[in-house]
Amino acid sequence: MRNRHVLILSFAIFVLACTGASAQGNKTIVLVRHAEKAESTEMDKTGDVDLSAEGRERAERLAQAIKKYKPHEIFSTDYKRTRQTAEPIAKLRGKEIQIYDPQKQADLIPKILASTTDHYLIVGHSNTIPALANLLAKKDIFKQLQDAEYGVIWVIRIKKGLVSKVEVIPY
Repeated sequence: MRNRHVLILSFAIFVLACTGASAQGNKTIVLVRHAEKAESTEMDKTGDVDLSAEGRERAERLAQAIKKYKPHEIFSTDYKRTRQTAEPIAKLRGKEIQIYDPQKQADLIPKILASTTDHYLIVGHSNTIPALANLLAKKDIFKQLQDAEYGVIWVIRIKKGLVSKVEVIPY
């Protein structure tokens, strides 16, 4: 009977170890700043503006550019322009857009690394996306984007919990 309990306990430990390993497995994380936003008006004091026509076109191009990465989870800050940037790929993939707090984006990393999901899209802002790329890479490589700089995608590949490749792709 004791050997049977040891065997069951050993199997349980093995299953937990395998589950942890797969959660820390291979991941592809696509990061992008929202597309071009519409001009803010006197009426709109919140700063939460829609995408411009050019921004909507860029969001469609983004969906085409990143569909090969097949994001299973899509995150966006809770602003119209970020959600609207994510909408075409979310619709294409049949996925819901999850909201994250850009002030607490460091909390997003352990969630992603612990998840069994392997493909992500995260849409943020000129100051938050480079910072998130730096947090994932564990290096201060990327600088804040210029206000008029929109067409950059970061693709971060993680193998066994460690960054194996970072690509910066224009679109």
